[in-house]
This record gives sequence, C-alpha cells and structure tokens, in this order.
Amino acid sequence: MEFASQPLVSIVTPVYNEEEHLAECIESVLAQSYQNWDYTIVDNCSTDRSLEIARQYAAKYPRLRVHENRQFLDMIPNHNVAVRQISPASKYCKVVLGDDWIFPECLERMVAVAQDNPSVGVVSAYQQCGQQIRIKGLPDGQALVGGKEACRQFLMDKLLLFGSPSSVLYRADLVRSRYPFYVETDMYPDFEACFALLSRSDLGFVHEILTFSRPRAGSVGAISADIGAHFGSMLGMLFTYGEGCLPSDEFDECLDRQLSRYYRFLGRRVFVERDRDFWSYHKKTFAKFGISFSRARLANAAMGELWGSVLDPKSTLESIRRFFSLIKIRNLQTRSVVSNFGSQRVEDGDRPVVRS
Repeated sequence: MEFASQPLVSIVTPVYNEEEHLAECIESVLAQSYQNWDYTIVDNCSTDRSLEIARQYAAKYPRLRVHENRQFLDMIPNHNVAVRQISPASKYCKVVLGDDWIFPECLERMVAVAQDNPSVGVVSAYQQCGQQIRIKGLPDGQALVGGKEACRQFLMDKLLLFGSPSSVLYRADLVRSRYPFYVETDMYPDFEACFALLSRSDLGFVHEILTFSRPRAGSVGAISADIGAHFGSMLGMLFTYGEGCLPSDEFDECLDRQLSRYYRFLGRRVFVERDRDFWSYHKKTFAKFGISFSRARLANAAMGELWGSVLDPKSTLESIRRFFSLIKIRNLQTRSVVSNFGSQRVEDGDRPVVRS
C-alpha cells in the first residue's frame, strides 16, 4: 500500500514509570513498515525517566508528541485520556502499552484486513505474551468473523479472538463514539470495549503474531487475577451483551458455566482466604447481577476442590505454588485497586475529544 493511499493510524501509549521498556516500545512503532501514522505518548506523572525518554524521542521525530497529565490518574482513566488524543483525521486507532511492543508489519497487516472489509470495527491477531502464544480457535485463512458471532463464540468458550489493548486495532470513528471509551469501573475494560464495538461491527483477523505483551507479577492485571475480578467481568459481559448474540438456551448454558467456575474458584479459597474484604467483594459482585450468593453451593464447591486435590496431588501442589506467588504480589500493591471498583454507565454519542 503506497503512503499516499494509506489511511492515517493514530497510535497511543499510556505510560506510568516505564523507563525500563519504553524505548523498546517506541522503537517498535518507529520500525513499522506502514508509514502513515501519528504517535502520542501520554505520561501519567511518572516519577522515573519515562517522561525524559518520551521527550527525547519527540524532539527527534516530528510525528511523535508527548501529552503530560497535569495530575496523576488511575490506570484506566489514563488509558481513556490516551485514546482521546487520536487525530480527528485518523481512520484507525492502535493502543500500545508502554511495556509492550509490536512487530514491524503489525500496522500494515491489520490495516490491510480492515481496508479489505469495511464492516470491520476491530482487528486482532495472534499475541505473544512472554513465552506463550495467545488467541485461539479461528480456522487458517479466515480473516472475517461477524461481530455478534465473535462475541457468541467467545462466551461459548469456542474462540478467543481478542486479548490485551495492545493486541487489537480499532476503527477510530467507533472509538470516538464512546465516552469514556474504556469503562473505568471494570478491571477488564479492553474486553468490554471489544464486545461493545463488535455489537455493531465485525471482527477482522490476521493469522500472524503481531504483538508482544510482557507479563508482570505486580501489575494490576495480576492482582485482579488474585482477587478473581475476571469472574465478575465475564458475568458483566454476559448480562450486557449475551442476550444480543446468544439464544436463550446458550445464555443459560453460559451463565451456568460461568457460575460453576466462579464457585470453584471461591471453593479453593475457602481453605486459605481470611481477608473479609475478599468475601465482601464477591458477595457484592453476585448482588450486582441479581444473583443470590449460595453458601451451600460454595460448600459443595469447596468439598469438590478438596476431593480433587486428593485425586490429583500434582495439580494441587501447582495451585498452592501459584497461590503463594500471589501472596507476594499483595505486598507490592494493595488489592483495594480492584475491590474499590463500582459501576458506571457508558454512553454513545458525540463528546469532546480532549477533557481538561
């Protein structure tokens, strides 16, 4: 695709104290084979050299600019500030987190799929996370999936076609139509955003590894996994979007499967979890969706997990090892970053691109 015919892609990187990896992230953008892009780094009052590194690159490359927050923001509000920096002329938006990077042909491959399929609102690809390859299920050669069908397959556990913010490309007009773009009360707002966009657009897919994400032990994502926040997020996506893409029998099947997983998780924690806030958080999550918290079902799940540990001691030892690893994470960052989250309504419509 010649530069003159390439649609503009706005790339944004929200940053807080990423001096160790930021230069690698920026260099991966500069190395793109696709050339028609602009790039904004949003510094969230970093206390390390992140802002200095970003300024050095901005001074050298005119298409790169730095936005400096006047005050520190929580992680997801900062991501919303970042996506509001996209150019009014951009056709696509790409988020690249400050400790991630993208392969040289990432933009070229993703934009090509989007251009070939005008109904596409989200483009995804295989994602390398540490030593693992994420994203699964789509047959080789298939580059287009109906949006509602992609959501249905995700909820039915048959496909996982989108992952972290860095792994997807968004159509910019859809990004502008949501304010805020990421729900600031959901610990997995990137999944929710994909569901929202795919409820009115289709999914494009590139059968290549195009992005790299770096797992980090002390991250908010790791702490969210510790507290089990993803169970509530999955219920939220099911209740918000499930009726639009699932027939009633599949909805009931998904709800039963999600609750079974939820209770199994809580059943494992019965024997080791003494944090009252932990149990209060999950009871509130059940209540939020109008679901009664069943002590009997929790007890049955706990006994099932206990019996399973007798039958599979190797798996039990691995679970114990992971649990004590998570305890170490708690010493690095409080769990309240998750449990303080509430609810928030997201509206579609025209809103200012930048908020002061």
